[in-house]
Amino acid sequence: MKIFNLDKMIKGWFIGNFEPSCLKTDLFEIALKKYQKGDHESKHFHKVASEYTLVASGKVKMNGIEHVAGSIILMEPGESTDFECLENNTNCVVVKIPCVKNDKYV
Repeated sequence: MKIFNLDKMIKGWFIGNFEPSCLKTDLFEIALKKYQKGDHESKHFHKVASEYTLVASGKVKMNGIEHVAGSIILMEPGESTDFECLENNTNCVVVKIPCVKNDKYV
């Protein structure tokens, strides 16, 4: 048995081709992102990776559209989005396929 701690990971990313990680792989990346109201990310896109975002709790806005717990948003390569957290204690599970370093373009 191996035990890891999310607090030791970088920005919630715990699987992918980076350190530290629970599983080092080029196949995909997984994160549990924790947000507070007002947290945001600038508009960006990926040239190679698809990104799936599951809003596990709380509420977010992406490209002007509000998403609540249970929403799953797929951003395919070349599609851009911004991100704004609308409620405290919002949690999102993010999966990027494949894991490609430096594939985030603002």
